[in-house]
Amino acid sequence: QVQLVESGGGSVQAGGSLRLSCAASGDTYSTYCMGWFRQAPGKEREGVAGIDCAGSTWYTDSVKGRFTVSKDNAKNILYLQMNSLKLEDTAMYYCAAGKPGFGYPYWGQGTQVTVSS
Repeated sequence: QVQLVESGGGSVQAGGSLRLSCAASGDTYSTYCMGWFRQAPGKEREGVAGIDCAGSTWYTDSVKGRFTVSKDNAKNILYLQMNSLKLEDTAMYYCAAGKPGFGYPYWGQGTQVTVSS
């Protein structure tokens, strides 16, 4: 099992930046697929960015060029650098871990990101 704890959320004006962190503990963190997801009020949860088990990064179209996902295997931390934030980025952001074929069974508690004009 993997335990995940997100941090780094907060309130920021449009155009600003935040860096989210997801600290992992438990099983061998480096072997898991990792992802960032978000859910805004009244909307479905969506995948934002992640690193698959082969080490490739992926991004949803709306954040390409603005967000960067990375991980530090030595520190067991997944990051999400968010630049040029927009109002529509406001959501609860969750970190998740999984294995190929098993989806993402492990989730953190979430960290709130609020972007204001």
